[in-house]
Amino acid sequence: MWSHPQAERWVGAGRRLRHADRRRPWVLDVCVVLVVLLAIGIPDLISEAAFARKAGLPTTGIIGLQLGLTLPLLWRRKKPSAALAAVLAVFLIQWPLDVLLNTDIAVFVALYSLARHGRLRHLAVGGAWVLAALVQAALRVPDAISPIGALFFLWSTATAAMALGLGLRVNQDYLAALRRSAAQLEIEREQRDRLAVAAERTRIARDMHDIVGHHLSVMIGLADGGAQAIGAAPERSRQALQLISGSGRQALSELRRTLTVLHDEQDQDAAEQPALHPQPGLSDLASLCDRVRAAGPEITLTTTGGLVTLDTGTQLAAYRIVQEALTNMLKHAGKKTQASVTVSRDADALHIRIEDTGPPTASTQSQPSREKEASGAGHGIVGMKERAAVYEGTVTAGPRPGGGWTVHAALRVPPALTSRGRTAETA
Repeated sequence: MWSHPQAERWVGAGRRLRHADRRRPWVLDVCVVLVVLLAIGIPDLISEAAFARKAGLPTTGIIGLQLGLTLPLLWRRKKPSAALAAVLAVFLIQWPLDVLLNTDIAVFVALYSLARHGRLRHLAVGGAWVLAALVQAALRVPDAISPIGALFFLWSTATAAMALGLGLRVNQDYLAALRRSAAQLEIEREQRDRLAVAAERTRIARDMHDIVGHHLSVMIGLADGGAQAIGAAPERSRQALQLISGSGRQALSELRRTLTVLHDEQDQDAAEQPALHPQPGLSDLASLCDRVRAAGPEITLTTTGGLVTLDTGTQLAAYRIVQEALTNMLKHAGKKTQASVTVSRDADALHIRIEDTGPPTASTQSQPSREKEASGAGHGIVGMKERAAVYEGTVTAGPRPGGGWTVHAALRVPPALTSRGRTAETA
């Protein structure tokens, strides 16, 4: 229907008119006054058959009544109630003069404006006054027209004017509500986007902290051990250098994988994409412990339950928690400590426990620094707690009764995914 060129032109003209009316509303109001005053009111002045002429009203009187009926329409939008009251006052003045004018149509224009722009309770009062005014007007129509028929016609016209005004008012309110809703949805979408970006940046920062901190701690431990053995055991120093190289390469690979999300993959050819390995999981705990053992500590790894059936997100979170705990162990307890890593699964939770014996001799600095980090001052414990919270889990860390340190994490596992099994590794 609207694909017809003529219809499209009318629609476009309507849009341009509404846009111009929003910018200069007074222009349309002036045009309404001129149309009612000139196009409709002139016959009252020039036609001898006009009802005003038959009543013997002079031209100046007719013009005065016409101006009184039309000029209030200039403020029909700003003060629609006052405009209707002024028009009705002039309309009722015609009763004792026994006059009816073509410009009395201004009553319907003012009633429409009140329905369109005014308050609804004012419309009820104004409608009642208009009905009363139309009753007296129907009694003064020429004898050829029935007063009842005239009243029916006049009130039907008034009802149509009110219905048109109310319909456009409801449509305007509906469109305004849609615009507000669209604006609110846009604000909410932008907020969700900002929150998603912030969450992704936090995740990347946490992963980078875990990756860099772990591999640097391992590399420092290997470098210290290799430096001590460089004279007495050159072969051991060479192995330490190889392990340092391997740890550095793995750190770069994990960082590359983590930072890939910052790049738009559509801007790169598939051939230019770096080869990425899967995210580490619980099956990689053995190699993780091997790397840390190479730096000096003795580590026992024990896993219980059907761990490989866990989803990748849970496995990655558990892996990072173990990685961060072992990194803190290297940093605070040194390479001569002994540690145990236990990962077990029951009906509804995955439990992770990392314990170490602390430094071989009493340290006056290690314990306070670990307690400070456990209290939330360090990024490592905070990162572990944030990872666990994603899976409705908790992380606790604190000193052991006989010395050393314990980290315990519990991640929620859906019961439907539970399975059984047991593996153990000791070194």
